[in-house]
Amino acid sequence: MNLLEALAAVEEPQIGRSLGDLAFLGDVDESAKTVQLLLPVTNWPNIESLKSRIAEVWPEASVVVRAMNEEQRFELRNRLRAFMAAEPGPGLHEHDTSPAITDKRSTTRVLGISSGKGGVGKSTVSVNLAIALAQIGKRVGVLDADVYGFSLPKMLGALSDPMVLGDTVIPTLVHGVRCLSMGYFVDDDQPVIWRGPMLHKAIEQLVTEAWWDNLDFLLIDMPPGTGDVALTLSEIIPRIEMYVVTTPQPAAQRVAQRSAFAAKKLKLAVRGVIENMSYFVGDDGQRYELFGSGGGAQLSSDLGIPLLGQIPLESEVREGGDIGLPITVTHPDSASAKAFLEIATRIASQGPARVYRQELRLN
Repeated sequence: MNLLEALAAVEEPQIGRSLGDLAFLGDVDESAKTVQLLLPVTNWPNIESLKSRIAEVWPEASVVVRAMNEEQRFELRNRLRAFMAAEPGPGLHEHDTSPAITDKRSTTRVLGISSGKGGVGKSTVSVNLAIALAQIGKRVGVLDADVYGFSLPKMLGALSDPMVLGDTVIPTLVHGVRCLSMGYFVDDDQPVIWRGPMLHKAIEQLVTEAWWDNLDFLLIDMPPGTGDVALTLSEIIPRIEMYVVTTPQPAAQRVAQRSAFAAKKLKLAVRGVIENMSYFVGDDGQRYELFGSGGGAQLSSDLGIPLLGQIPLESEVREGGDIGLPITVTHPDSASAKAFLEIATRIASQGPARVYRQELRLN
């Protein structure tokens, strides 16, 4: 492999494809020892990481960054759209392709993190579970589908916004997780006041027009309750798996049960229960069940699905969410981080809810 081929094979960390595939590699001058990068914008995310990867191939080279013109940006958009498309199935033509993540043959497992009401820590679970899955080597994305109460960008601590190329959005990449949220497109104090059709279109675009790449898992932080978003996602991604978050008290368990029943009515697989704020360990080493006990186990029994884990109540979990430092990153040896890692491992070992095989379809 010569120098040009080696540089073209360098993987760009934000998108996850080679410089050659993305046409990011400009002029390479071996006598001047310079490498030109053609990027959509000069302040491209993770650019220092990209420069480090180039230095591993050619330590003596200096990197010059130039911004693409509009035509080059449009060509990049076309490449990404082609990468995103599913391969045409039997009897389909090239123009019949759909986004791979919505195709029934996709290997991406889509996990809906739901609850019957707010205040149970569903977004905290979504963020830390996504990071835990990435920590065990999975390719992970997380979508904040709580359009009216978005919180994931702040909780993840993302330092850059998504990049927009025409009708294609490149999610942020932080802690090994791709993230997209309405929170990136409106101010923190700006309310989203939409009727159902606008909500449906927004969710559809966030799912189908984003560069998720070939994920192992896409987690969707669902809004509380059983309304429009669940209906929309059941139409866009009918193979979504639902995981119900509850707290230990019986009242929360009964409300969470409604979320599971709604999923079953929509013919969505309900795969497991996650009990949050299960207990608190005091300075005296005693375990205190501040919100009661047994809610998660009861819900698991009622639904006939496993209780995947119990997450303790630790101040670092709340503090990390407030300042964008998730506990799975800052305190990996804490009881909560270990609980998230155990739940992630159990979900990964479950395998997908359904296996679609074209050749087994009955006519």
